[in-house]
Amino acid sequence: MKITHVEVHRIHVPAANPPFRWREGLGGSAPAGDGAVLRIGTDAGVEGVAVFTRPGAFAALDDLVDRVFRDELVGQDPLQREWIWHRVWELDRIEELPLPTLGLIDVALWDLAGRLHDVPVWRLLGGFRTEIPAYASTATFATVEEFLDVADQCLALGYRAIKLHAWGDARRDAALCRALREHVGPDVELMYDGSAGFDLPDAVYLGAALSDLGYLWYEEPMREFSVSAYAQLARAVKVPLLVAETSDGAHMNSADFIRAGAATFGVRASTTLRGGMTGAMRTAHLADSFRVRAEVHGSDIPNQHLCMAISNTTYYESLVTATTVVRERHVDANGLVHAPTGPGIALPGHLDYPGELAPYVEKLA
Repeated sequence: MKITHVEVHRIHVPAANPPFRWREGLGGSAPAGDGAVLRIGTDAGVEGVAVFTRPGAFAALDDLVDRVFRDELVGQDPLQREWIWHRVWELDRIEELPLPTLGLIDVALWDLAGRLHDVPVWRLLGGFRTEIPAYASTATFATVEEFLDVADQCLALGYRAIKLHAWGDARRDAALCRALREHVGPDVELMYDGSAGFDLPDAVYLGAALSDLGYLWYEEPMREFSVSAYAQLARAVKVPLLVAETSDGAHMNSADFIRAGAATFGVRASTTLRGGMTGAMRTAHLADSFRVRAEVHGSDIPNQHLCMAISNTTYYESLVTATTVVRERHVDANGLVHAPTGPGIALPGHLDYPGELAPYVEKLA
């Protein structure tokens, strides 16, 4: 079996309704724009797809396929995913590929393999579980009162834990974290994500507050360029650190965080930012060898497969972006996400563009 065609299809990604925002200094939800579907086909009639919905996705991916990927892929065996994964990293040396594009080919090839064998990808990856609890991962709201009300709604809808994305002010965020702990009591798992908003002194201040409040993990308080700064933070606070989400290098970079003692809770794994399914599984196995977690990042169907395949992950991340909470459609009333059952990655209606992808794109917006 050989790859015969590599195509990019334009899809419309609607704006979030209502729009939402992240911490001070970061943009909020993206306006409506063009997303992309990568489609890889073979002479056996089996195809695989991956979806790319970030702003500018279609223009970026269409250019990369025309200039680089198509010539590299056509004629290759689509089941040699390891070789192709390494080849993409070789291309990155000169191209400096955007981080989310490093795993797109890999995701499409895993989808292809699952369809070929008529099994969901999480089973091809090994399979560990058939369900996992979801946590509510908030956007940034305007007031403490809004956060507390959202938390009440999330718990009533069945979510098992809550993670805050707050304002990016260490003292104000610490007060919010304290108010939430007092509001929900000691038995609800809470987490905090700094979205890389702090320097080391402010990260230490907030980390000390989270330690006292019993937060499960403290995520990405600083940009992930300095492993040394994270190692200093790990020595200064007791709250466990979850790191290596947006840093380049997939498992290779994650290894440095772990070796430095900076990943005291664990590292992030995701199809989007850690090199597709292959990079995420390498990251998970690396973390497991050091007995730390590999928490899956991202609220989408490929990452549901990862959650079912990785033994050392705790929760599925479910975004909550509005003050009137609607439970994500993949989360049941008991706060559980169940393993996908369709072959491959099972994106809805993946062979027709753009109409039948609308439910998936709407969910990602």
